[in-house]
Amino acid sequence: MAERVEGSVTEGENTIEERHVGAMWELEQKLDQPMDEEANKLKNMYREKGLSMLMLLRLSFQSLGIVYGDLGTSPLYVFYNTFPDGISDSEDVIGALSLIIYSLLLIPLIKYVIIVCKANDNGQGGTLAIYSLLCRHAKVKLIPNQQRSDEDLTTYSRTLLPEGSFAAKTKKWLESKESRKKALLFIVLLGTCMMIGDGILTPAISVLSATGGIKVISPKMSADVVVLVSIIILIGLFSMQHYGTDKVGWLFAPIVFIWFLFIGATGMYNICKHDTSVLKAFSPTYIYLYFKRRGLDGWISLGGILLSITGTEALYADIAYFPLLAIQLAFTFFVFPCLLLAYCGQAAYLVNNKDHYKDAFYASMPDSVYWPMFVVATGAAIVGSQATISGTYSIIKQAVSHGCFPRVKIVHTSKKFLGQIYCPDINWILMVGCIAVTASFKNQSQIGNAYGTAVVLVMLATTLLMILIMLLVWRCHWILVLIFAVLSLVVELSYFSAVIWKIDEGGWVPLIIAAISLLVMSVWHYATVKKYEFEVHSKVSMSWILGLGPSLGLVRVPGIGLVYTELASGVPHIFSHFITNLPATHSVVVFVCVKYLPVYTVPEEERFLVKRIGPKTFRMFRCVARYGYKDLHRKDDDFENKLLNNLFAFIRIETMMEPASNSSTYSSAYSLNHTQESRNDLIHNNNNHQNNNNSIDEFSSMVDYTVSTLDTIVPADNRLSFSQNNTVEEEEEEEEDELQYLKTCKESGVVHIMGNTVVKARNGSWLPKKIAIDYVYAFLAKICRENSVILHVPHETLLNVGQVFYV
Repeated sequence: MAERVEGSVTEGENTIEERHVGAMWELEQKLDQPMDEEANKLKNMYREKGLSMLMLLRLSFQSLGIVYGDLGTSPLYVFYNTFPDGISDSEDVIGALSLIIYSLLLIPLIKYVIIVCKANDNGQGGTLAIYSLLCRHAKVKLIPNQQRSDEDLTTYSRTLLPEGSFAAKTKKWLESKESRKKALLFIVLLGTCMMIGDGILTPAISVLSATGGIKVISPKMSADVVVLVSIIILIGLFSMQHYGTDKVGWLFAPIVFIWFLFIGATGMYNICKHDTSVLKAFSPTYIYLYFKRRGLDGWISLGGILLSITGTEALYADIAYFPLLAIQLAFTFFVFPCLLLAYCGQAAYLVNNKDHYKDAFYASMPDSVYWPMFVVATGAAIVGSQATISGTYSIIKQAVSHGCFPRVKIVHTSKKFLGQIYCPDINWILMVGCIAVTASFKNQSQIGNAYGTAVVLVMLATTLLMILIMLLVWRCHWILVLIFAVLSLVVELSYFSAVIWKIDEGGWVPLIIAAISLLVMSVWHYATVKKYEFEVHSKVSMSWILGLGPSLGLVRVPGIGLVYTELASGVPHIFSHFITNLPATHSVVVFVCVKYLPVYTVPEEERFLVKRIGPKTFRMFRCVARYGYKDLHRKDDDFENKLLNNLFAFIRIETMMEPASNSSTYSSAYSLNHTQESRNDLIHNNNNHQNNNNSIDEFSSMVDYTVSTLDTIVPADNRLSFSQNNTVEEEEEEEEDELQYLKTCKESGVVHIMGNTVVKARNGSWLPKKIAIDYVYAFLAKICRENSVILHVPHETLLNVGQVFYV
């Protein structure tokens, strides 16, 4: 689009060219305005239905199998990882128990269940959900594809900050530099990558710890047998995922419910039988005495204590599957008390049986319930893995929507609950990773060290993001934010300093997993941003295209052409590239922009925005299809028909609401010479771009050419309009004819025109960039799902327009 030129000459002295440039700028605004008006028309009273008490109790019960399995199986391995070299003093057990009690109180209950879980995006949890909230309250998104019309969505909730407030100053500070936006995204991706690491490590340690209990009865059994049994169970677990969270949850919830009852009851039994004095661990004094007595060894043992709160980060990621209130009720009144009883019972047993530190859980069981407990423990370990597996699916779906992860297949597994999904590709990658970790380490100590590293890094990333949420979204007083930040960081940095000592003992595993995941996500996001910038800089001005006349200087063949683009305004480069090489286009052209917004969902009634581009004779429209990161493209959605139905509805509404809105305020006077001249220049410009490796910096000639063809389109008060002599009756007939014309074109055929962009590193780029773009991104782009597959575009109606883009 040409920029308006403002000269320093006095009024009345403007040259003809300057007046034409100003007129063209105003006309450009009229021809391709933002869709604010259309968005306001679509805004509805969309609200989610409330839940009955019976449904809430049902979901609370079901959440046990999905959300709390991981946290509930921690008693299997916490004391062994806390005292890997044995227990020298029974008072150390009391000190460790005190640390476990207050860790459960501060992190899962107070920080996550009460505070962090409230920072959900309409029920969506995880670091990327927090990032979506921040993107709505501050301009921190690196792909600036949001428009004012998007803020009119009923799900686009945000609060306005008072000028001069601390929150407003924080927002301005965050938006002022690109480096701060990138740092924020890095923290988000780091937390996401560590959560993916959790999805690999949790099943490995949970299942291996549970099956290891058989060695209590058969001490001579080989460790390889235990590993083999664990691998078989893991294969079975991941093979069940395609049934969906809803069915798996109903299967697993009774197992976890019985598990919590068992560990709570046996905990009470051990307290009464062995040593009731362990209850003094509720006094924080014993934490101080523990560190005073053990010194550095006590500090390093925090890596084992940390495992008592693993699963908390999965809890936050899994809140998408169930209402927040159901999750809070289940934890506060059932899970938390049972865990306290379980740990107190094990501690009471270890005070008098210090030699059983390796198998404290099974050794503390009464002989009569050993086998039932073994079976339930194995089942609970399998269920515990489900929490992080489900959480991993959720964050991968969010990452794809944010343009931070390659497009993968996502299956919606429940008709009742929108957030319950399954990712086949990710599922098998997690399974291979779990088997590799289990077979390589063969013991829960090293896997525990790796697990702890991943968990604490997720928690640190969440804390840093929560600080911004409290300031920008909740607008808390800075003193409250400081208290939360200090308490959270003191506890979590203490754990982090402990796990650092165990990097060489398995702690390096999640770092490797995170590094690989971060490389994939960073490269994909970088290329996505560059492709969007490429489209923005290479787009053709709409007013210039209209200067070609109703036929666009081409042969208009019957049918509808859907031209897909990342842009919500302007003509995409693939269209100009297409008509340059094939001088024909369809009778009706619709520029389709499919974009994802930082909201959890876009109601179906507000999904499509439709707008006419230019005079009616051009038969050109723009349609923006908006999705949230929770929305899925299902095969039965019939994207094409929905789009065209919205287009037809737009024509009908336009007829009723604005009978004279056939763009008569615009003139389309043009000459054949100008049309041919414009087309020749379009070809010339495209050739120039090819010769210059399609560099973004070299697209200015195409955009600026608008100025040199000003006399092809001018405002209606200077030239005669096509519809100037039309009567109202004639206009109404034209509207009816247009609707019928569109339906006829639909019957003639609909073609989906998509850009097949190949991204390559520019000649002279440094070596890491060439590796990242030419090899890593090229490989990811080759194996990921195409946009046409995601939108379920029939292969016979697809037309790919190839282009090479150098970065």
